[in-house]
Amino acid sequence: MKRIITALFAGLFIFSFASLSFATNGDNLMAIGPIARSMGGVGVAAPQDAISAVFANPAAMCFGPYCPGSEVNFGGTLFMPKIESSITDTGTGALIAAADADKKVYAIPAIGLSVPINNDWRFGLAAYGVSGLGVDYRNTTIDTTPLPGSGGTFPLVQGAYTQLMIMKFSPSIAYKASSNLSLGLGVHIDYASLDLRNGSSSNYGIGAQLGAIYRATDQISLGLTYVTPQSVKHENVIATPAGPFALKLEAPQQIAAGISFEPIKGSLLLEADAKWINWSDAKGYKDFDWKDQWAFGFGAQYKPTKQIALRAGYNVANNPVRKHDNFVGFNGTLTPPITTVQGIPFPTYYYETFRIIGFPAVAKQHATVGIGYEISNRFALNAGYTHAFKETISENGTTPTSPVPVTLQSKLSEDSLEFGFTWRF
Repeated sequence: MKRIITALFAGLFIFSFASLSFATNGDNLMAIGPIARSMGGVGVAAPQDAISAVFANPAAMCFGPYCPGSEVNFGGTLFMPKIESSITDTGTGALIAAADADKKVYAIPAIGLSVPINNDWRFGLAAYGVSGLGVDYRNTTIDTTPLPGSGGTFPLVQGAYTQLMIMKFSPSIAYKASSNLSLGLGVHIDYASLDLRNGSSSNYGIGAQLGAIYRATDQISLGLTYVTPQSVKHENVIATPAGPFALKLEAPQQIAAGISFEPIKGSLLLEADAKWINWSDAKGYKDFDWKDQWAFGFGAQYKPTKQIALRAGYNVANNPVRKHDNFVGFNGTLTPPITTVQGIPFPTYYYETFRIIGFPAVAKQHATVGIGYEISNRFALNAGYTHAFKETISENGTTPTSPVPVTLQSKLSEDSLEFGFTWRF
């Protein structure tokens, strides 16, 4: 137990330095840890390490390759998003402003633990950065160019700087009801921080995850999991002439199902997951008109030898950010059209720039590869690479100070490197 506590606190020390992360399914990471990420984000039916078991399906702790012993995983992801935006005068075709967001490498640490309580019960614990989104166009033309027709008075966009970070701490428990069935429960304790250029606002949320795994045969497993909504209120995060406002953001409820097939026992593993993410009913996201998202993951692991594992995968999801083509930002009066978000009045034009420029969560297709090497029966190293192909979102409308037709556009692509260390005892 002393070794477990030492490993846990070491991991949480690293975790405390977590930074903003870009994500892949909306603003959620498609998976945690180098094994699951290099297999297209799968893991509901047969996660291959403790950290992805706690993240994907806590019931899996009873059937993983780490059973019946204990396992600790230390992992990290280096996220490298590339974001670019532009505002164009649709009538003349003239470019009003265009810029690349500040390029940064974001480090996302993670730790996972799974230990037996007795022959039927297991305990798990994980801490990780699970989601985030943001752009930084400060001191670029997106940020410094005035709104056309405003006499240099009003900014071109709202959302030139945004930063959302959500970290999760999840104690979990699993019960092996029979040789073929396992049930799991995880408590999700969220720490979320949001900065919309008015200072960072942080708070906590709580929720739960339920899971089950059924081993239909020695080669086939079926998994099902449900995650409850988890709401966080960010105080004084939006500045307006009427004063600061709070904004509620809710991690949406999710349902995921998975199947795994091991045609060559101990050598070849195939997995597929389907996940439904209920953005349209989640506070904050529904206010900015996100739609529900389906994400599908496909992954394979091949072990040519006992020590080496080769992995590959593919993940695809629909874009949750709805387009509002031909939005009306000008109505011929001194008071522009207003869109209200949780009691906060936004000029409709700025509401749209915030959606399209400030939070371009439009990544859809991801290709993944990875490799693992078992140094011994107790230690293993894993690495992976994920590429999210470039996606574009654009919509047309008018500015609020005069009826200038504009096109708002953002482009997003992502690369990430994953590393991990496994210790079994």
